Amino acid sequence: MKLMNTLCSIFLMFLLFTSAGWAQEFPESKPTADNPKLVVGIVVDQLRYDYIPLYWDKFEDGGFKRLVKQGFSFNNNHFNYFPTYTGPGHASVYTGATPSVNGIVGNAWYDRSIDKSMYVVSDSTVSSVGTDNDAGKMSPRNLLSTTVTDELKSASPESKVITVSIKDRGAVLPAGHLGDAAYWYDSETGNFVSSSWYISELPEWVQNFNEKGLAKDFANSTWETLLPIGQYAESNEDDTPYEATFENEDAPVFPHDLGANRGDDYGIVSSSPYGNTLIAELAKSAIESEDLGSGEATDFLGVSFSSTDYVGHRFGPHSIELQDTYLRLDRTIADLLDDLDKEIGKGNYVVVLTSDHGAVDVPQELIDKKLPGGYFDSDTAVEELSVYLKTEFGDQEWVEDYINQQVYLDRDLVQKKGLSLKIIQEKAADFLLQFEGVLSTNTAHNLQYKNYSSGQQKMYQNGFHYGRSGDVYIQLKSGWLDSNYPTGTSHGSPYNYDTHVPLIFYGWNVPQGQSSRKTVIPQIAPTISNMLNIALPSGSEANILQFEE
Repeated sequence: MKLMNTLCSIFLMFLLFTSAGWAQEFPESKPTADNPKLVVGIVVDQLRYDYIPLYWDKFEDGGFKRLVKQGFSFNNNHFNYFPTYTGPGHASVYTGATPSVNGIVGNAWYDRSIDKSMYVVSDSTVSSVGTDNDAGKMSPRNLLSTTVTDELKSASPESKVITVSIKDRGAVLPAGHLGDAAYWYDSETGNFVSSSWYISELPEWVQNFNEKGLAKDFANSTWETLLPIGQYAESNEDDTPYEATFENEDAPVFPHDLGANRGDDYGIVSSSPYGNTLIAELAKSAIESEDLGSGEATDFLGVSFSSTDYVGHRFGPHSIELQDTYLRLDRTIADLLDDLDKEIGKGNYVVVLTSDHGAVDVPQELIDKKLPGGYFDSDTAVEELSVYLKTEFGDQEWVEDYINQQVYLDRDLVQKKGLSLKIIQEKAADFLLQFEGVLSTNTAHNLQYKNYSSGQQKMYQNGFHYGRSGDVYIQLKSGWLDSNYPTGTSHGSPYNYDTHVPLIFYGWNVPQGQSSRKTVIPQIAPTISNMLNIALPSGSEANILQFEE
């Protein structure tokens, strides 16, 4: 009997220790009370890192300054892939993966299966909701890995995921595959619309928002500077040769009469600071009408401010128009934070603010300042490449398309002729090196089979997807754009002006501080997953941010 009691005691101790071990290895899910009520993901389109310190003295206390001073700022945050565009940027923020994994290799790419360009969120199999046109025929079908919002819905089906943006891709990609609803702006009607992927009809609150006609009011308003124009010392003079005008303007100067320049639709709102105002008002309506943050489960609100990008493209990084847009956005963010305090409660929500890419200074301005910059004539380069390939390999159309600084070869023709795709790629890459503005070229074969461990070629490899990317990559020199317009700016390169963007966490369980160690955009999604104690997005490398100075 004594032996039996001893054996039982040993067995019970074994169960106790192994149970304790399992409990340590697989912790129970955090109680709901230990999770934030709401996560707010804010993406500010084309927000370069240097804009926040540049405009800092003109910001008020409740917007960017509140987030930076009371949150945690990662000051050396970068995109780690090419190309730096809106679609890939939003996809990377929310999937925690680069285009090589999530498949979003551009805002559009050449789709060999249909022999034409594929827009990033285009989907002919779905229907528009809220409009009779095709503006709503969008979905996340092209997104090849899960988002943090997908994982939230999978872990907690009762959680709500709502996203809003001027741009369709700025709403669809953050909503992921399982989001409850994504809403974006239809410039033709001045209304917000959605897709049958998410909903069958607009909810009453969105219909009511559209009926208010805010977009139409903004489209017929006059854009004047928020501050006296003499106070915009951080920017160029109001009238410079580096800015484009609205359609019916003689010069790019304030005030801008939007009504006189809007044409037959309401798209001009997007190219003014009022597009951001419109999105913030829709976000506030979503918080109230969808009761976000009011249940036991964590909800998610994705907000993408797109007008900063439209204004930057038209007027350039050093324009008064862009600075005015950011000063107004600062106040808009302050108002949104105040609304979150009121509706959700300070400390009960998390805000994550970042950008989808930066922007280069206007190349003509760089040239005039005797800085590196210029304009690449891709039309001529591709035309001459086509002639060269015909001379080398036969009188056939070897080039199918050119997009995102990538040449797409006719792979079927190459195979039919029994030629080596690798050799033709190499010949094309070598030929393109002669053109002004080209720093280097590379081939799909190299990006597919070589292992670049660091540097810009690693960034190109991170952005490469064999089925969707081109056969030959062109890397332009710093400060160069693939454009022939001497006004306004763009983006897409692997250089710091396109990759270095803010990253700020604020609110629930976020310490105050900042870090200058390098971080990368794909760390955002797994960090949010870790905070919520849910599965990591499927394509994420699981590299979680450390809130350490």
